[in-house]
Amino acid sequence: MVVKISDSELEILRIIWAHNGRMMFSEVIEELHAKNFEWKNNTILTFLARLTEKKILEVEKKGRRNEYIALLTEKEYLEQETKEFVGKVYEGEVKGLIATLVENELISDQEMDDLKEYWERNRE
Repeated sequence: MVVKISDSELEILRIIWAHNGRMMFSEVIEELHAKNFEWKNNTILTFLARLTEKKILEVEKKGRRNEYIALLTEKEYLEQETKEFVGKVYEGEVKGLIATLVENELISDQEMDDLKEYWERNRE
């Protein structure tokens, strides 16, 4: 079962993933502020605590400071979310997803060519 992650929690996770999956609390705050998030420190701590409770992050004490370590990689998260989305929305039929992308021009010709190439390389 996929653990649900809120949009705010995902923003924090993306920052941690971008830094090799581990960051100190102060670094997370700096990155969020650099991205114009105006959350208070207690709000950020709440999101980090939720991610820890969900076993997506773990906390390692470094003296008096906390380092947050991702237990779920971005690739694993994307795989889980994609499988759940295709299963729920398209009843497991990837063809429906691709048809929607093509019919609504949500995928470029270049992306289609890249996918064809990827498919040919990885078929066997």
